[in-house]
This record gives sequence, structure tokens and C-alpha cells, in this order.
Amino acid sequence: MKKILYIKLILTLCFISCEDAFFSEDPANDPVNNFETLWNTMNDRYVFFDYKGIDWDSIYQIYRPQIQNTMTDQALFDVMEEMLGLLRDGHVNLRSGFDVSFYDGFYKGHPENFDFQLLEENYLGNYKITGSLINDIIDSVGYIRYRSFNLPIRENDLDFLVNRFKGLKGIIIDVRNNEGGDPANAYRFVERIADQRRHIYTTKYKNGPGKNDFTVSDKAFIEPTGDHPRFHQKIVLLTNRKSYSATNFFTAMLRVFPNVTVIGDQTGGGGGAPVGYELPNGWACNFSTSITYLPDGFIIEDGIPPDIRVDMSTQDKLIGKDTILERALSELD
Repeated sequence: MKKILYIKLILTLCFISCEDAFFSEDPANDPVNNFETLWNTMNDRYVFFDYKGIDWDSIYQIYRPQIQNTMTDQALFDVMEEMLGLLRDGHVNLRSGFDVSFYDGFYKGHPENFDFQLLEENYLGNYKITGSLINDIIDSVGYIRYRSFNLPIRENDLDFLVNRFKGLKGIIIDVRNNEGGDPANAYRFVERIADQRRHIYTTKYKNGPGKNDFTVSDKAFIEPTGDHPRFHQKIVLLTNRKSYSATNFFTAMLRVFPNVTVIGDQTGGGGGAPVGYELPNGWACNFSTSITYLPDGFIIEDGIPPDIRVDMSTQDKLIGKDTILERALSELD
């Protein structure tokens, strides 16, 4: 069961996945055909047009007249980048030999809500770095900082932390500014929190060119496995707008457990499984091909709201306080 879950999410969330477009003969490599290939592929396979209220046909009418076969590669890239930006999806990107486009609006205009230097100077003493996990004990509460799901989590690391934090009032897991990575690490971590088999989310995948061509909804479950020690305490998860992609899924998984409280800002989102294809000119594009729902039906694409919304205050930062961490510590007092 565990291997099946790992493989499923790895295949659906891996940013470097590649799915080539197939043609009966070599397509024309000119700006018009490259644009048409991009627009039509997104039209047939992208999943969030309805959810985001996007009229893709109207967008074609705006951007197609801007394409001429005499334009430069840079000019073509700029038009495509602007068009794809309207999808407001961090899993949509265009990659050429000279530039990469991506959407970062999920955190622009929102408070940062994270300052590691402040944490290091005012909360973390002689903290340990256990594999990829920074950890310490703050006021009889275990603190774990995980900065990227691209960094591996080993079973021995989790064994050490469970034993180190045994008997403490609670655990804080800080994934602020964690922009995602390998979802297998998310499962490995959550299995150490799981108390029983639980439905964590539901996913459906685009499987045809029609607007309603989706697979049957697929429920994902998680449960404790093996004889590894587990965290039994109350847990607070700290999130902000840069908690994205695999971190968004990690938040979705954790929030189903009754002993977990999410504090901070809404996660940045990223709930679609990205796949890739290649344009006739060799440029690569990734886009989302699945929709993921929480067990209550909430779509996680635009992020998951916290249970308790807290922003870091300017006044607190001036005196060396992390407002969000302080609220978490009070929750576990």
C-alpha cells in the first residue's frame, strides 16, 4: 500500500515529468504553429479553466493576432509567457534555452510571515540538524523546521525525533517557505503522525480533450505502517503563502488528523499534477492535469486556509518575536 501511494503521488507531482506530444509527421517549426500547439494542448488537457473562471477561447482571440512568423524567438516567448500567466498556476511554466517562465502570484502582495534569522537568533539555541530536519526544544515543545521536500527524510531521522520529543507538550512543524519537492517525503513524515487509516484527499485526472473528460475520482488514504515509533502529541503546523506544491499536499494530509492545528497564512496552493510536453521548436511546457479535493470537497489548487490565521507583526519582529510561532506555543501550552 505504501509503495503504491508513493508512486502515485510521485508520478503526479514531479515537476520534471515528461510526456511528449505525438505527431504523425514533423510539425512546422514556426511561431504560428508553435503558438497553436501550445494553445490547443492547453485547451484539451489543462484542468482548471472552469474552476478559475477562465475563457480560453477569448484568450486565443487576444493573443493569436500578436503572432507572426517573422517575430523573434524572444518576442514569441514573451507572448506565450504573458498568456500562460493568466492561468495563475505555479505548475504551469514554459522553458526555452534562454528563459523560464513561471507564475509567482500566489505569494506576491502577501506578508512574508517567515524570518529564519529571527528564529535562529531568538528561539533556536544549540539546535540539531538531523538529516534535512532542523530541530530543537522550545519551552518544552519540540520544533521541526523542514525547508524543502526535495531534501530526503530518512526513517532513522524520524526515529531520532520521535524519541527526542517523547513526553513533551507538543510538536511544531514549520514548513513556511517550503516550496515543495518530492511527495514521498511528505508521506514518510505523515505516516509517523497517522493514528489510523484515514481518507486524506480525492483526485481526478483529465483523460480526454472534452471539458468533462476526467477519470473516476480516486480516494487516497494513509495509515500507520510497520513498527516505527510515532508522534502522539498535539501538533501545530506553521504555513505561509510560500508553502507550495508538495507542501500544499502535506498540509492537506495533516489537517485530517484531530490532533493537528494549522496556524499562519493560507498555503500557496499547487494542487494539480503537472505533466510536460515539447513544442515543435523544442521548448518545454508543464501544466496541471488533475484536480485534488479535501475529503469535504474543497479544491486545494489555490491553497488551504489555516485553522488559526496569524501574521507576523512588525512590532514583534522589532523585538525579536515570531508572532506565528508564539501563537503556536500558546496553543500547545
